[in-house]
Amino acid sequence: MIKLIPIDKLQVGMYVHDLNCGWIEHNFLRNRFLVNDEKTRQKIIALGTHEIYIDVSKGADIAEEAPTLEETRHAVDAQIKAIAHKEPPIPPKPATLGEERQRARKLHAEANRIVQGMMSDIRLGKQIELEQIEPVVERIVDSIFRHQDALLPLAQLKNHDEYTFQHSVSVCALLTSFARALELPREIIREIATGALLHDVGKATVPDEVLNKPGKLTDAEFECMKSHVVQSKLILEATPGISPIALAVAAQHHERYDGSGYPNKLKGEEISLYGQMGSIVDVYDAITSNRCYHKGMPPTEALRKLLEWSKFHFKPELVQTFIRALGIYPTGSLVRLESGRLAIVEEQHIESLMQPTVKIIFHTRGGHYLQPETLDLRRTQDRIVAHENFEHWKIDPEKWAKT
Repeated sequence: MIKLIPIDKLQVGMYVHDLNCGWIEHNFLRNRFLVNDEKTRQKIIALGTHEIYIDVSKGADIAEEAPTLEETRHAVDAQIKAIAHKEPPIPPKPATLGEERQRARKLHAEANRIVQGMMSDIRLGKQIELEQIEPVVERIVDSIFRHQDALLPLAQLKNHDEYTFQHSVSVCALLTSFARALELPREIIREIATGALLHDVGKATVPDEVLNKPGKLTDAEFECMKSHVVQSKLILEATPGISPIALAVAAQHHERYDGSGYPNKLKGEEISLYGQMGSIVDVYDAITSNRCYHKGMPPTEALRKLLEWSKFHFKPELVQTFIRALGIYPTGSLVRLESGRLAIVEEQHIESLMQPTVKIIFHTRGGHYLQPETLDLRRTQDRIVAHENFEHWKIDPEKWAKT
């Protein structure tokens, strides 16, 4: 049986089932292991997480009552449903999905090239020139405002060799959508998007053998990796024309609402709104991304984890808005319908987040592909019963994201 316990109740002899934090926030080789000594217990406590999952079938139990994994999931699912049924303003969509997809594919490729070139320039000691960045930022903001369901699925596609660049573009698109959902002024959104695209420029100062290490980092390597936040701030402070808003996104995206983040352990409203938003988006994109030593989780599961962690690490209201911005089943994710068919989410309906438009592609009972069919779930009796993993069904998400 899996139980969720307060971190101060963790004892030697307990078996950790889940450290209950993003993989980027710890450097344990595994996420499941026996706490066999006090040193290990203290190292877990030092992560800053407030609650942890233990497996009482493999280690010691907690003396008092504690919620099970299933009970915790039910509580989070109830919150998700409440978020889905909250009455929202319905934003206009001045472009069709098909029209915007054509622009989004070219924009996504161009943005990745620009960030890759910028990182190479920084390694050579060159200064960032905002004049090269601002046009692509403006186009990303325009695309999200026209029809975000075109660009956001492309942001999920990453390969191991270009992860650092692709992560920056992804965070930019996601953070723009988030800011739009908060109904921030357009000029503020543009500055947030600039900060998002530049938030990891400090990684250009991290040695490649650390940045691209195909495995867990040592303690020293982990500290070196964490230093990229300070380096990002220094690089951007030396960039002519950078705004305080863009700087805040980069300098604060690893801070946490409970003060457990870094580099300055800022707490609560000491973290700017833009830094708080950046931290939510950065974690979401990281935990949904595949790396050579880490399998990304499905987007819906990642949103559930963010909601669970918002008890301590993030401001709950912001996480709820982020979920509404992306949808309960984010565009580009794989879902299973009550009919047994698998479908890729194509378009959100802000007034009905549990019923997006999907593209049906596969039948689980027959184990075969189907003729693709677009289905608006608001206008059918079929419904989503679960989210699925592309890898489990051997479906290539990149193929379908580009059709």
